[in-house]
Amino acid sequence: MKSIVIFASGTGSNAENIIRYFQKKEAISVVAVFSNNPNALVLEKAKKLAVDAVSFNKNELYGESVLLKLAEYKPDLIVLAGFLWKFPEHLIAAYPDKIINIHPALLPKYGGKGMYGFHVHQAVLNQQENETGITIHFVNAEFDKGRIIFQKSISISNCTSPEEIAHKVHELEYRYFPEVIHELLKLKT
Repeated sequence: MKSIVIFASGTGSNAENIIRYFQKKEAISVVAVFSNNPNALVLEKAKKLAVDAVSFNKNELYGESVLLKLAEYKPDLIVLAGFLWKFPEHLIAAYPDKIINIHPALLPKYGGKGMYGFHVHQAVLNQQENETGITIHFVNAEFDKGRIIFQKSISISNCTSPEEIAHKVHELEYRYFPEVIHELLKLKT
C-alpha cells in the first residue's frame, strides 16, 4: 500500500479532493493531513474522512518533531496543498524527490515568497495575462523553484477579477492534481 501525507494550512479544498480521489483507488491512500494551523478547516475535513489530522507549530516543523511524526506514517509521497510555510531543508533531505507542491500559476512566472492564492491571481490580472494555469513541481530549498512535473494552462482572456481567475484555476487543480499524484506513485513501484 502506497501512502500519502498532505500538508495544508487552510480550508483544505485540494486536500479533501485528493483524499476523496484516493478513497476510490486501491493500493494508495492518504494516511494523514499535517497542518501548521491547529484551527484549520482542513483538519476537520480530514477527521470526517477518517484520515489522521496532525497539527504542529513552527518549532516542531523546523526541529525534529515533525520529522519523527512523519516517519511513523512512512509516506511514499508528501503533498503540499495550500501549505504556506517554507518547507524545511532537513525534511526535503529526508524525502528526496518525494515532496511535491501545486502552484496556481505557470511557473516560473508569479512564483516566490508571498506569491500564493489571491496574490497570484491579482498579479496575473494586473499584468493582463491571457492565460494562466497550474504548476505541479518537486519541492526544493527555494520557493517555487523545484523541478516541474506538470503544467496545464487555461484561457483567462474574459476574466475581469481575481475571483474569476481563481475559479478557473481551482477547476484545473481539482481535475489534475490527484491524477498527477496517482501517476507519480505508479512510477515509483
